[in-house]
Amino acid sequence: MKGTWSVLGVSAILWVGIVLWATPARAANEAESGELLVKLLQAGRSVISAHQELINDAGKGNKGFTPDYMGDKMIEKYREMTKIDLRQPNSTPYGKVLLAMVESGKEVIAEAQPVINKQGIGFKGMIPASWGRKTGEKFLQKTGIRLKLTAVDYRFPTNKPDDFESEVLKMFSDPSYPKGKEYSRTVMHEGRPAYRIMTPEYASASCLKCHGDPKGEKDLTGNKKEGLKEGGLAGAISLVIPIH
Repeated sequence: MKGTWSVLGVSAILWVGIVLWATPARAANEAESGELLVKLLQAGRSVISAHQELINDAGKGNKGFTPDYMGDKMIEKYREMTKIDLRQPNSTPYGKVLLAMVESGKEVIAEAQPVINKQGIGFKGMIPASWGRKTGEKFLQKTGIRLKLTAVDYRFPTNKPDDFESEVLKMFSDPSYPKGKEYSRTVMHEGRPAYRIMTPEYASASCLKCHGDPKGEKDLTGNKKEGLKEGGLAGAISLVIPIH
């Protein structure tokens, strides 16, 4: 099968170019693909973050924040971050799986259109964390690759760290661990080998509105603030690539 693409389901995206190889020679490819997927998720969340004022404008109906608009902005931001232009997917061997994530993100925005465009309501709940979680769920259905946000102080049940993630989060919190360095390892996951990558994330100033001080006070989502400090470990992006 080497060099070929496999199909996962009738409407699946062709994605074997980044998956299915357990040999050391392929580990570098899996690591590279994982890093690119993480950056694409981060690009999409930055688009959501930058448009919070528009999304939450209670006085405006149709905001023009459509799935296509989201996809375009996501691709633009990703090009800024990586120099990869997903409008030319053949420019990277991982183009098809990356576009599967773009489509997943667009689907989340499509489903949220009635809420985003509803007048008379301010906060819509379409925040970077929510978009990222829902995009990850759709991406898993399309590709079989699991991409999720996780943290010790998780808010949504599906963000709860598993044993591997708890171990790595503890490692990330150790002052001796190099800040920003990702961690990867081939392990058994749900009875099968998988390549696992975790990328630490740190609290920015914008994160503190919901996750900063005073700890325990309710934020605009109705959840309790965690008391994070700017630059402190907020959690991680966790990626699981099945190996066949």
